[in-house]
Amino acid sequence: MLDANLKQQLSQYLAMLREPIELVASLGQDAKSAETRELLTTIAGLSDKVTATFDGDDARKPSFIIRRASDAGAWVRFAGVPLGHEFTSLVLALLWAGGHPPKVSDEVLAQIRGLEGSFDFEMYFSLSCHNCPDVVQALTLIALNNPHVTVTLIEGGAFQDEVEARGVMAVPAVFLNGEMWASGKMSAEEILAKLDTGADARAAAKLAGKDPFEVLVIGGGPAGASAAIYTARKGFSTGLAAERFGGQVQDTMGIENFISVPYTEGPKLAAALEQHVKEYEIDVMNLARAEQLIPAKELGGYHEVVFTNGASLKARSLILTTGARWRNLGVPGEAEYRTKGVAYCPHCDGPLFKGKRVAVIGGGNSGVEAAIDLANIVGHVTLIEFDPKLRADQVLQDKLRSMSNVEIIVSAQTTEVTGDGEKVNGLSYKNRETGGEKHIELEGVFVQIGLVPNTEWLKNSGLALSPRGEIMVDEKGATNLPGVFAAGDATTVPYKQIIIAMGEGSKAALSAFDYLIRNEAPAEIAQAA
Repeated sequence: MLDANLKQQLSQYLAMLREPIELVASLGQDAKSAETRELLTTIAGLSDKVTATFDGDDARKPSFIIRRASDAGAWVRFAGVPLGHEFTSLVLALLWAGGHPPKVSDEVLAQIRGLEGSFDFEMYFSLSCHNCPDVVQALTLIALNNPHVTVTLIEGGAFQDEVEARGVMAVPAVFLNGEMWASGKMSAEEILAKLDTGADARAAAKLAGKDPFEVLVIGGGPAGASAAIYTARKGFSTGLAAERFGGQVQDTMGIENFISVPYTEGPKLAAALEQHVKEYEIDVMNLARAEQLIPAKELGGYHEVVFTNGASLKARSLILTTGARWRNLGVPGEAEYRTKGVAYCPHCDGPLFKGKRVAVIGGGNSGVEAAIDLANIVGHVTLIEFDPKLRADQVLQDKLRSMSNVEIIVSAQTTEVTGDGEKVNGLSYKNRETGGEKHIELEGVFVQIGLVPNTEWLKNSGLALSPRGEIMVDEKGATNLPGVFAAGDATTVPYKQIIIAMGEGSKAALSAFDYLIRNEAPAEIAQAA
């Protein structure tokens, strides 16, 4: 099951164990149970600190518990075989159970250990989902550090009947105490914020106690990281406040056009950005969602940003890099059936539609790439494009047209996503040339129709926005407000690409530097008066 290279890597990791751990498996007579037995036997054979037993009695088979030998009360259970994207999650679970310290702050660990109440989590993942590992690892960390939290991590492909019975049509999907609790990518901090009722107030107090920055970057994607690094290198006190560090890059799978890096993946690039930011004295404030911008009243004065938790931060200069999110169809049924057949990530949710009929909405590169990926998994793909022709690169179109289980419909306006009250059962569209309406029976709809800027919070600030809601910037990244700059997918700069966002972030930072050295600080203004 594990090749020689993986065994060698795993052996090196297991050498880091500080205390013994136990693997307790519940197995059946099926092939997956045999794979689980082989995997656990291999792991136990690589370290004298690991023991594996196969006398568990859990109803889910195959499944296995990982626990510290000295503390059977803190454990995490994997149901299925956690390989693929989840191999790293398995390794971390082994290390953390064995006393190897996690790479999180003491503050986060204290918050985990201080959680009050009992929490029984079940989380469904797929082995091809690049968003799932973060949630798997976050829940694992919490379970292994708080005996009042139990976590069962379920590979959906191994428990298809259970997935269908519970109506799980998108991963990651998290149930708490038997009820659907959350879906989508979440960090440990985000999970704790939902569980810990006092977390928001503590975060607000922490923000409120900070001194004004010379530069405050709002947004933690490629543009924001680049801007913060450039201003920090200039010696300015720099803060970076982000709702989620990494931004939409965290939801991107293959990246093949980042010059000098032939291939990488979004989460890997986001982790590299975060590590680079940590090389400088940048005050990173995660889980901070901006709600209002209050511009400075005088040239060189302090701008203020108010956050949803009620706290605010001040800075002489702002760089807005709030990025964009997937655009919704905006048709009846889309919101009602989100995570019940309506999906936005083919890599994450595609395996849940194995052998089924699905539609992809959108004929650009993202849509065509999604249709190609899905055609290798599902039974049939119908690609629906609003324009008279596809807009994707020709090489992608050629690949799509070569696939036998794909139908392409152009000049089609999606009018409704239909369902039976529980899940999607079809899609209606209008032929834009004839006006005729048609209905397709299917079980999944993947939306890939572009981006919308995250700028709603700026609408009453006096900042100039385009009709599409993008922040209007000049060739230097400057907005119409002195001292306020912007970069990346939230702006009017064309071509929403990672490498362009990084360049624009650097440019905005250099413009902020030029602004700051040419304008007096508020204290100097007061002294002059």
